[in-house]
Order: sequence, then C-alpha cells, then structure tokens
Amino acid sequence: ASANYMVEDLCLFLRRLGVEISSLGGADIKIKGLRSIKKNITYHLSEDPIEAMFFISLAVCTGSELTVKRCPIKFLRLELEKLRRMGLRFRLGSTYKAKNGHTDLVDIVIYPSRLTALPDKIHSLPFPGINIDNLPFFVPIAARAKGTTMIHDWVYENRAVYFSELNRLGAKITLLDPHRVLINGPVRFRGAEMVAPPALRPAAILLVAMLAASGQSVLRNVYPINRGYENLSERLREIGADIRYVKECSPSFKDAKNSPKSAN
Repeated sequence: ASANYMVEDLCLFLRRLGVEISSLGGADIKIKGLRSIKKNITYHLSEDPIEAMFFISLAVCTGSELTVKRCPIKFLRLELEKLRRMGLRFRLGSTYKAKNGHTDLVDIVIYPSRLTALPDKIHSLPFPGINIDNLPFFVPIAARAKGTTMIHDWVYENRAVYFSELNRLGAKITLLDPHRVLINGPVRFRGAEMVAPPALRPAAILLVAMLAASGQSVLRNVYPINRGYENLSERLREIGADIRYVKECSPSFKDAKNSPKSAN
C-alpha cells in the first residue's frame, strides 16, 4: 500500500472502529477484519498537505510573507527541502497534534526570497518522496527562479502538457515530451484570460500564476478548482488577494462538470 496521508487517515479511522491494523501505511499493512462493526464514532480528517502546498507556492510566487497554518509536516518535508535548496527562507513553528490525535502539524512562515533553479530535475516519488499532486506547484515556482529547471511528471500521461499553458501568462516553458518540461526563469507573470483545464492541479497552478501576475486575469470554468478547494476565493481574499467570482453567461463556457475526465 502507499504510505501517503490518505492511507494513514483511513487506517486511523478503521482503528477507531476497532479494526486491528499493523501499521498506518507502508509496503505491507496487515488487517484483522471484524464480522461486523457496530460503533458510532466522531473522526476528524487530517489536514491536506496538497492544500498547504498551494498556499506555500502562492507565497513564493507573489513574493509575500505568509503564515500557512496547520501543515502536516510529515508529508511536506522533501518539498520544503527542495525549496530550501532553491533559496526559500521559511520558519517552522512548534509541532502540535491534529484533531485526530495523531498527525503532527506545524505553522510555516514563508518569507520573500530570491530562488535559484536546482541542477537536478524535480520529480515525484512514493512517500517520503515529493507527492505527485504537489509536483505541479513547482512549475510556477520554477518560473520565478533564476536558471533552468526540469520537471518530470512521470506518473500521469499528458498532464505536463497543461504546464505549458503558463506561457500565456509570461512563463518560458518548453514541453520536451508528454511527461517533461524545461522552465526558464525568472519571469514576471502577466495577466491573461484563460479557460481552466479539466485537471485539478494544472488548473490550480494557473490560478497561482494569475494571482502573482500584473494586471487583470480571468479564469473560466473553475469547477475543477472548486471541487478540490473549499471556499478558496473567500480564503484568498482574507489574505489580501483581489479575486472575485464572475457569473459566466456565455454558452461557450458551460458547466465544467461535463468536461472530459483528466489526471489531477
């Protein structure tokens, strides 16, 4: 089994129901089932490291000082190490427990920093490697770093194709093949009007770049973002973003729920 945060949360939930589970994630998990489960419990899901990475990347790309609270540090360590090596200045607060009583959380303060591209490629790996859903956030980050960065998205077929959409916002991204891109920086993002791709993470990084861009941007068909982030525009406004929803009336942009399925 994967040792990621979702598997760990599921194992914790099942343990609360009385199921015997040998570990909370890893290559092998032994489970002793029950004939029936008759138990009412209240369980709090752990915080999402992918959402934390969204706000970390937003702080990096906008050159802002931002405190990202309640970050599950176990599932962000390599991402933060890569960013530290790129030159990002940040501070980790004291560790405290999530409401599930198990997951370690920290508050992370991100400081404005000048970044430099890493000599080695950035790619995802199973835990404790970079999470596959955190990898796309390194695309706008790399666009703000001095030098050339290769990002290798080896898991999803053609998701890297969407990364080059940031070129319309001023990025300098070369698509090498359906899995790899070269990113040259630093660039300054500029506003544009675009349609969000059906894939959640590529849509999210477009939003990150737009928030870092000069001028006005319009992002249409934002259903993929809404399904992945709760009350995102409201939370962005709370930290100073100038963002609002505009009701779309054009028949050219119907509900994105009808868009073809794609990789996250």
